[in-house]
Amino acid sequence: MKKAILTVVLCSVFGLLGLNVVALADSTRRYDCTIDGTDREPVGDRNGQHIIVSLQYTCRVADGPLKDAGITAISVSEWDGEKGTYLASLDVHRALEGFAVGQLLEGIGSSVMENNRTDGIAASGKTVFKFASGSLAALSGKTIRFTTKPAGARRFEIEFTDWPEAAQPK
Repeated sequence: MKKAILTVVLCSVFGLLGLNVVALADSTRRYDCTIDGTDREPVGDRNGQHIIVSLQYTCRVADGPLKDAGITAISVSEWDGEKGTYLASLDVHRALEGFAVGQLLEGIGSSVMENNRTDGIAASGKTVFKFASGSLAALSGKTIRFTTKPAGARRFEIEFTDWPEAAQPK
């Protein structure tokens, strides 16, 4: 009886471990990002609620086999109060033996409030890869969806979905 229970427990554990391996190979890539610089320009109308924000940031893969891969990017958005529209963004992705350049197709954002203060920005949109080579060559010409969420002071998390399987770690 003890052997049967032990067998069930071990099979369950190995099954759960197998699910984690499958999760690494899914089409999502998550990065932890730090805001390196910000510039806010008032447009001059709507009582200071209308501004242009340019943002420089760097990111590192949050977890998994490509932990040292990264992004360097600049983004420009237009804000009317708590709502934003992304006007332009260019991001350079680096990975072991790979390089890719993504360009924003569309994006929107909104301020995330906590305890009556702005905690950060939540955003979503699409990026197209205009160039990709080496281990990231599968990204060339591909459109990828992204979402962001705040992760602390001057930090956020960005998650890309629809990431091509060929650009995933082996």
